[in-house]
Amino acid sequence: MALNPSTSRYPYPSPAPSPPRGAEVNSPSVASPIAVLASSRAVLEGKLTEATIVVSQATGKITSIFHSVLPSSDFPPGTTYKNYSPHILLPGLVDAHVHLNEPGRTEWEGFWTGTRAAAFGGVTTVVDMPLNAIPPTTTVANLKEKIQAAEGKCWVDVGFYGGIIPGNATELRGLVQEGVRGFKGFLIDSGVPEFPAVSSTDIALAMAALADEPTTLMFHAETIPPISSSVGDDVQQSLPPLAPIGPLDEYSTFLASRPSSFETYAIAEILSLVHIAPNLPLHIVHLSAIEAIPLLREAIAYGVKITAETCFHYLSLAAENVKNGDTRHKCCPPIRTKSNQDGLWDELLQDDGCIQTVVSDHSPCTPNLKLLPSSISGSETSDIKSKDTGKGDFFSAWGGVSSVGLGLSILWTEGQHRGISIEDVVKWCCKNTAKQVGLENCKGDLAVGYDGDIAVFDDEGFFDVGEEAMLFRNKCSPYQGMRLQGVVKETWVRGNRVWELDGKGFGKEGPRGGLLLERRR
Repeated sequence: MALNPSTSRYPYPSPAPSPPRGAEVNSPSVASPIAVLASSRAVLEGKLTEATIVVSQATGKITSIFHSVLPSSDFPPGTTYKNYSPHILLPGLVDAHVHLNEPGRTEWEGFWTGTRAAAFGGVTTVVDMPLNAIPPTTTVANLKEKIQAAEGKCWVDVGFYGGIIPGNATELRGLVQEGVRGFKGFLIDSGVPEFPAVSSTDIALAMAALADEPTTLMFHAETIPPISSSVGDDVQQSLPPLAPIGPLDEYSTFLASRPSSFETYAIAEILSLVHIAPNLPLHIVHLSAIEAIPLLREAIAYGVKITAETCFHYLSLAAENVKNGDTRHKCCPPIRTKSNQDGLWDELLQDDGCIQTVVSDHSPCTPNLKLLPSSISGSETSDIKSKDTGKGDFFSAWGGVSSVGLGLSILWTEGQHRGISIEDVVKWCCKNTAKQVGLENCKGDLAVGYDGDIAVFDDEGFFDVGEEAMLFRNKCSPYQGMRLQGVVKETWVRGNRVWELDGKGFGKEGPRGGLLLERRR
C-alpha cells in the first residue's frame, strides 16, 4: 500500500482550502475538516477492492484513497469516520435523464422532491431534460429562469440539457456557453405543445450550429415511417398514433401502435445527416427496440460518433406482464416484449455494445393524468360513487414512468439472474453517464481529485416499494408493491452526507446540492 506523502503521523495529506473560482492561493496549506469512509468492498476505478476514502469537507473532493481498511486511530481525534463493511462504497450514480418539470409543472415534480428521491437511491447527480417545465430550456433566457427556480432546492447536484425545436438553432451556442450538458430533440410529438418535434431541416441546422462545440446532440428517436399498402402503391403517411387494433385499455393495443419501426426509421433519418457534423457526438435516448441495434453497430463500425442509452424499465418490465388498464407502464417508446428485453440485456453486456448507459427517464405527472382505474395502486382518490369511465385508456394517459431513486435497486434485482456484477452497474450508471454529459473528470468514479459523491450500498438487503420509498412528488409508479434487492444506506454529495437510512434521514442541514453550470470542455 502506497501512502500519500505527509509530514504528520497521519497517513493522509492536509487538503488545501478551496479558493473562489479564479483566485490564486499563495498561503501555506491549512488543514480542513475531513470525512473518512472505509469498507472491505468499494468500487475504485472500475474494480472491487478494500478501501479507505478521505474526503475534504471544505472542498468536497477526495484527497486520499488507500486500498485497505485503515482504523479510525490512523486519523486525528474527532475525525468523522465510519467503517461500512461489508456494505459497498460506490461512486454516486449519475442519472443522465430526468424530468424535474420546474418551473411551470411543479405539481408533476420539482427540484426539491425529485432530488430527494434521487438521494434516497444513491444518485448524486441528475441532469434535467429540457421539456415538461414551462418554459422549456430552449433559449438562454429560459435556462436562466430554470436556474433561478432551482437555487436552494437541490439535495444532489443538478445539470441541465438544452432543447432543439424548430427555429431555435441560433440559441444553441449561447446555451453551450451557459453550461448545458447537451441537447435533446424529438422526431415525434413530445406530448407538450411548447416543445414541438424537429424535421430533418431543423436537425441539419442544429448539427451545423453545434458542429465544433463541446457538447452532445441527443434524440428521442421515434417517427412515423412512410407506409404503403403494397409494393408499387403510392407512399402514404399515417397519423400518430397508428389506428388502435383493439380495446384502448389493453396494453397490446398500445404496443402495436408504437412498433419498433418507429425507432429504426428515426435512427436511419438521424444517421443520414451525420455528414453535416462528423465530429459531433450523437446519442439516442431511451432505446427500446432491439431492431435498432444493428443500425447503430454498423454506424459505429464506420466511425460515426453515436451511442445509446436504455432505461431501468425496459430492462425490468415486459409487455406480457402489463395488466389491462395499468397505465403506470405507459411510456414512449413503449415497454416491449420479454424477448426484446433479453436482447437489450445481451447488447448491454457486450464490451463493445452500442448501449453504453442505463438511466431512469423519470417522467412523472399527477395521478389524474395517468387515468388509472380505481382498482390500481396510485390512482387518484375519488368519490366512492364515481365510475371509471375512460380510465385505463393507454392512448389518452400521460406517457412516462416514475422511478428516480429506484434505479440502482431495480437494476441490481433484475441483474441477479443475468450474471451482472456491481462493477457493471458502476460502468453503466456512473462512469459512462458521467462521460456522456462531460463530467468524467469529477464524477462517476472514486478517485483522488474527484467529487466526494458516494453511495453506501447494501447489496443483500431488500425493501418493498411503498410510499416511503417513492420520494418523488406523486406516488404513482409501476414498481409499487414490488420487492427489490439492494438498499442504499447513505448518500454523500461532495463530502456531505445528505441521506441516511438508519438515522437522520435528510437531517436538518437542508439541500447541499449544486448547479453544474461550468461550460463543457
